Amino acid sequence: MLFMLNRHFSPKQVLVVLSEGVIIFAAALLSAAIRFRLDYGSVVNYDPAFLKTGAITITYLVSFSAFDLYSAEMYRPGRVMFVKLLAASLAAALALSSIFYLLPIFFTWRGILLINTITTPAAVLFWRWIFGSISKQLPSKNVLIIGSEGLAKKIGQEIYKSTWDGFRLVGFIDDDPEKQGVSIVNPGVIGGYGDIMRVIDAEKIDMIIVALPDRRAKLPMAALLDCKLKGVEVEEGETFNERMTGQIPLNHLKPSWMVFSDGFKSLRSRKIVKRMFDVALAVVCLVISLPVLVLTALIIRLESKGASIFSQVRVGENGKLFNIYKFRSMCADAEAKSGPVWAGATDDRVTRVGRVIRKIRIDELPQLINVIKGDMSFVGPRPERPFFVQKLKEVIPYYEIRTVVKPGLTGWAQVKYPYGATVQDALEKLQYDIYYIKNMSPLMDVMIFLRTIKVVLTGRGAR
Repeated sequence: MLFMLNRHFSPKQVLVVLSEGVIIFAAALLSAAIRFRLDYGSVVNYDPAFLKTGAITITYLVSFSAFDLYSAEMYRPGRVMFVKLLAASLAAALALSSIFYLLPIFFTWRGILLINTITTPAAVLFWRWIFGSISKQLPSKNVLIIGSEGLAKKIGQEIYKSTWDGFRLVGFIDDDPEKQGVSIVNPGVIGGYGDIMRVIDAEKIDMIIVALPDRRAKLPMAALLDCKLKGVEVEEGETFNERMTGQIPLNHLKPSWMVFSDGFKSLRSRKIVKRMFDVALAVVCLVISLPVLVLTALIIRLESKGASIFSQVRVGENGKLFNIYKFRSMCADAEAKSGPVWAGATDDRVTRVGRVIRKIRIDELPQLINVIKGDMSFVGPRPERPFFVQKLKEVIPYYEIRTVVKPGLTGWAQVKYPYGATVQDALEKLQYDIYYIKNMSPLMDVMIFLRTIKVVLTGRGAR
């Protein structure tokens, strides 16, 4: 099992990415060979050390990942997968055009790029058709869960519906006699603590997940130790769920686990790199989007009275208050009578122009100023208003954790969960925010940034 960004990557997933990397690399070489009329010497001279082919391969892999083409359902050839494959290939071609002009060492002729835009999707589609036929034969890891309620059931549901992740749920262990044989998520309770070794041998268990609400009661430590000495993996339910789902469930979160778990590191060097990246990217985006900023401000003023850009107090890093800048998407004095309220799905306070700019996230562009000033980062938990922060802290445990880092223009919660307008939504998003804070890294920021581009293009979750 491979771990990256604290997530599970099954052998099947690793094989998929590596094999498609080879396929894309070969398709890029074939495109160059076709352009040079199968003259291998010309291809080698044109692409020294295969730098250009490597750049094409990496760009396509990143684009495929951003379009979720490595999820389980996308590896079954069909109309949806075909459309996404074409869209991801087009996005990769556009990205490569930019890379070639920004970095001349990777410059590729337009003829080769055009041929590659045809050969790569065709080769990948053919390979997926073959791989989809044989992937069911690849072995899965047999999993046994100790516990049958709450977190145990949640993990069981995730494993049961995610066959692509390389796990096979065998069943649950519970010492309550009344639960023996009871179905939990199709596999049910198949034994008590005294049956653990029998089940391990009979079912050839590879992994045990301990997901008990209270381990101090009668955790079968002797049996678990014997299993571990036999080579069976033993893992905490909280840790497994984090890697499986990309969130940390609050109702099962224990302070001791947070203290002793890997993560929650605040390295000064990491903050410096993140700040340099934020400023450089914000300046570039501000310059590129300047015409859009001016045009949007003008249209807002023409449609309704009031300033085009407004500021609003938000809670930043370590609870510090700051003024966030946004394009006005609602009528002036929208909260004069109601006071602070979350925006609804069909909010009549939103103007016609506002609906458009909120849908494509243009209303957030002025926050590039906040990034340059240091109030915000590009990636982090979304900043909330003091009124809602105080309200949510009273009903949601650990809510203040999200303020230990700078808030962001986008974040893990934004790309994983739609717009939230209730306390329950805030709780769900907090679970993703805590996951991000625990595992934040430059690589994760890049991944979130790429996913954000896809979210903006599709308009998913906007309100």
